[in-house]
Amino acid sequence: MDKVDTIIKQWNQEKPDLDVSSMAIIGRFKRINQHMSVEMGKTFTKHDLSAASFDMLATLRRSGPTHALSPNELMNTMMVTSGTMTNRIDQLCKSELVERLKNPNDGRGFIISLTQKGFTVIDAAIADHVATQDQLTEGLSTEDKHALNSILTRYLKIFEG
Repeated sequence: MDKVDTIIKQWNQEKPDLDVSSMAIIGRFKRINQHMSVEMGKTFTKHDLSAASFDMLATLRRSGPTHALSPNELMNTMMVTSGTMTNRIDQLCKSELVERLKNPNDGRGFIISLTQKGFTVIDAAIADHVATQDQLTEGLSTEDKHALNSILTRYLKIFEG
């Protein structure tokens, strides 16, 4: 029995007419997410990053050469507001991990590009991040990982189409 089972048992005793099977699934998602966030947060901290700064650097890194995107492209990819994006860009510029460059395709705009320091930091951080993710899933067999990924893919499609 896990903590979610205890909660479900309590609800079954107090409200036996209420089907709380979905609560069990959602509760486990929440608890697993909390555990994952803590462990991945440790990895980000090791590289003096937050989850948000890691996300932006990783987005730029995986975008391919030139490792630069417009603020709008970053906002669309990361699904944050323009105010949040501006703040993240400002912080990463102060840390010299990214820089604002004139957009060669739009003279009025600019692009956000990884600096060499940013490139070095994200390459080290992503390697550690993947290792952390491997540790977080090491208790699952290869078959379990494939089955879980398949189920989660189908479930995510309900929300994202």
